[in-house]
Amino acid sequence: MRFSPPYHAGPANQIARGEGKLRHMAVHDALWRLYARRPCPYCPRMVADSAKGPRPSLTETLFALFLRLVAVASLWFALQYWAMLTGFSFEGRGRFDLLPPAWKAVSTVLAVLFPVAAVGLWLLVSWGPVIWLLAAATEIAMHEVYPSIFGINRLLVFTHIAVAAVFVLFRIALFLQRRRQARTVRTDSP
Repeated sequence: MRFSPPYHAGPANQIARGEGKLRHMAVHDALWRLYARRPCPYCPRMVADSAKGPRPSLTETLFALFLRLVAVASLWFALQYWAMLTGFSFEGRGRFDLLPPAWKAVSTVLAVLFPVAAVGLWLLVSWGPVIWLLAAATEIAMHEVYPSIFGINRLLVFTHIAVAAVFVLFRIALFLQRRRQARTVRTDSP
């Protein structure tokens, strides 16, 4: 099978370097055959005997699913705050320039914290739950500590507390599971 490689050097470049057309074509043919063998020149080849990690347990899989669901909810909260600040919700009455100073401060902080938390939770990195906890604590403080300014939203407060409790229960279950696995793996135990 003969490939038709692209020739980038014109006759002027060949003459300037002192290369003949046949040598130039042979080099390009060899490079093109090497290039055509690989599916993608920038992709590394897959190794058939690559190392396989341990399969995640059911608890770890459910925890990852839980974190991703919280990430979707955090993104929804972020979109709500951005819609309010830009005037797309509440018929424009929640626009940033029309808000009282307390709402301006809290809304901008939450409009930044919630999408960052959503990314961290979705990627399953350790800082994701920390950022979410800051955002949730801010909303809980808004509605429980300063209800005269921000109003009362018991459902939101209860939801944040429930999500935090489920997170703590998952972390306890994962801790106990890893401790149990560490005991069964030890070979020096009596």
